[in-house]
Amino acid sequence: MSLRRTLGLSEGQALLLGNEAIARGALEAGIGVAAAYPGTPSSEIIGSLAEVADEVGIYVEWSTNEKVAFELCWAAALSGVRALTAMKHVGLNVAADALMSSAYTGVNEGFVVVSADDPSMWSSQNEQDNRLYGLISYVPVFEPENPGEAKELTKFLFDFSSEFKHPVILRSTTRISHTRGPVALGPIPRPKVSGSFRPEPRYSLVPSNARVSRVEVLRKWREVSRRVNSIGFNKLYGDGRVLVVAPGLSHAYVSEALARLGLEDRVRILKISSVYPIPEELVLKAVDGVDLVVVVEELEPFVELQVRALLQREGVPVRVVGRNLEERNYELTLERVVNLLSRALGVEPRGVTPTSSTSGRPNLPARPPVLCPGCPYRPLAFELRRVLNQERIPAVIAGDIGCYSLIHYPPYRLQDTIVEMGGSLGLANGFSTVLRDHIIVSTAGDSTFFHACLPALVNAVYNNHPQIVLVLDNGTTAMTGHQPSPTTRINGRYVAPEEVARGIGVEFVAVVDPYDIAKVRETFLAAVRYVRERGRPAVIVIRRKCALVALRDMREAGEEVVPYEVDLARCIGCAICYSWFACPAITYREDKKAYIDPELCVGCGACVPVCPVKAIKPSKPVDQGRLARYWF
Repeated sequence: MSLRRTLGLSEGQALLLGNEAIARGALEAGIGVAAAYPGTPSSEIIGSLAEVADEVGIYVEWSTNEKVAFELCWAAALSGVRALTAMKHVGLNVAADALMSSAYTGVNEGFVVVSADDPSMWSSQNEQDNRLYGLISYVPVFEPENPGEAKELTKFLFDFSSEFKHPVILRSTTRISHTRGPVALGPIPRPKVSGSFRPEPRYSLVPSNARVSRVEVLRKWREVSRRVNSIGFNKLYGDGRVLVVAPGLSHAYVSEALARLGLEDRVRILKISSVYPIPEELVLKAVDGVDLVVVVEELEPFVELQVRALLQREGVPVRVVGRNLEERNYELTLERVVNLLSRALGVEPRGVTPTSSTSGRPNLPARPPVLCPGCPYRPLAFELRRVLNQERIPAVIAGDIGCYSLIHYPPYRLQDTIVEMGGSLGLANGFSTVLRDHIIVSTAGDSTFFHACLPALVNAVYNNHPQIVLVLDNGTTAMTGHQPSPTTRINGRYVAPEEVARGIGVEFVAVVDPYDIAKVRETFLAAVRYVRERGRPAVIVIRRKCALVALRDMREAGEEVVPYEVDLARCIGCAICYSWFACPAITYREDKKAYIDPELCVGCGACVPVCPVKAIKPSKPVDQGRLARYWF
């Protein structure tokens, strides 16, 4: 059941994603403002709130980056309006400066910062444990066990934040964010969406004010540390000489693992949701009479280190084990927790099938990630690789985060670095400084361009860093689910990357349709000459709508999608279309001649100019000129 369908329900249960449950909890807490930059696995939180914003009467925004979103919500909370911002774990890196200062200013109403961590890096460039942000910011961190608790905990945290006039972090993981579970529904109050602001010295963090705030933060932290001992989300139960401490999701794994090992009656369990600060009084009560403490958690030994420090400080001679019994990398699984507990308790593991076993599984071929049929990045990547090879241009290509990250893979091999949002232009500035005999190319999607690339572009213009910036403008934030970007045309609102580039001072600015591969080659070579001769940056905007959006718009308008086909009499089996252009709709027959799957083909025609013998054509007459309006 979607969040929209639950709006009229004030009781009962609904089956919701963890992210939907967080959104529902925010609504039940009386949230007035929400903002985010999309990033998997967090995107559905603001997406769900945006879906119901008009009905509920709240303000929801997709912002240009996480720092901007954080500051918008921070200001709302300073003005007495409850606010939520959500981001994936690396997004909090972008907003970290604001997070640190928000602890010093405090807030005047509930302010919840959701950090959706991604253990195992299912859709991320690294695996970081954002609970550590609480340690350096003095912002308390909580994490739920399941979607049902995610909703209740979110609702509670708005009250908790309001009570202490302090921001809080709700840390989820991919397994929580994208798992469905039963969620108890409560009433949604009338939201407060406007407030008032009264200036105070603590809001202006000049040194004289910040020094006062630092003392206040430490005082407040002592109160928070006492308060977490009495919240209902932390629970101690069971009996035995062994204590298992299980924060958040790990508690679910621990419960099932102990049942499979038949050890439920031999251990004491402390389930905690306040992972920073931990409930110290409850921990000391829990360790009374035990010989061993086992901490089960994902990624870093964050709770374990706090438990160790507490027991050492209080002189409690109890052995503590945890991450030393299991590798830190990747997310927890039931098998891993069974093995960890078996080693800690000295019993034989049983009750689970090793996930590494391949017995009984079909030997399927590898399926590397590929760009969608009709993706505007494909013809660009095809022609860019071809021109670099044919013209023997020594190039370093600094890539960025987005769908176009996939052109790192064969057959294109076009991104030599992919590190973080905006890192393409930033690294390109450095490469251009020390690699004078190379052409430096940077790639950035339209959303990424506005997210974090503009300061680096200003730097390139001011300091004369000769790089070719390819802005891949598909009119949406496609990778995370087609959220709007500043290039998405909504009610007349639109920000053109080429105009921004000109305004910054870029002299060479061009706009190209990637399906016109001859124009792509001509423009790219002109940019190469420019940066070599002038030693300044050039910007080429590659503009065509995301194929999935274009296809949706065509179907909604009742337009027929005409697939293309191969004229077998002309096809010579050169393999360019399926091996080098690499559209997943194009494969080959036994005689190596090309075949286009009509079920996958979106009728874009991007493959037509690729064929050297003109063997690709529409399966029936089609007016591409008339359909062009759906693609731009």
